[in-house]
Amino acid sequence: MVNKFIVSEYSSRPPTESGRVKIAGGPLYDLARVQAIVEDENRLLTWTEKCRKDVFKLFDDDLAEVAGLIQCLKASDYIDSEWCENGRNAMAACDAYSIRRLEVIPATGKAMPVGYFLKFAIGKAGNLVLLVSCHV
Repeated sequence: MVNKFIVSEYSSRPPTESGRVKIAGGPLYDLARVQAIVEDENRLLTWTEKCRKDVFKLFDDDLAEVAGLIQCLKASDYIDSEWCENGRNAMAACDAYSIRRLEVIPATGKAMPVGYFLKFAIGKAGNLVLLVSCHV
């Protein structure tokens, strides 16, 4: 059995089983605090390989764009909370949000709603936001 270590600030009752496990009673992190941390996009870290690929594909690896999405979130955009793994024996307790915003599509020049799914945690030291998912 491989020991997993918790890298998120929230660390109560980690699961004993692998995979995603929902956490009741969320959100786990105060959204205003998350938004304050990512005012400096250098404090935003893509934490999984899939997330890194998605951010590169969507935003050409521009974390300022992702930080801007997080800045637009409202409490009502919250979906749920769950434990996530990064494939390197680490776990983070994350909050998931969904947001829709109007964006101009370059190919057409027309604005249309685009929905984004974001999942993140505050790191154990409290000074980083670990981005687990960012996709449409």
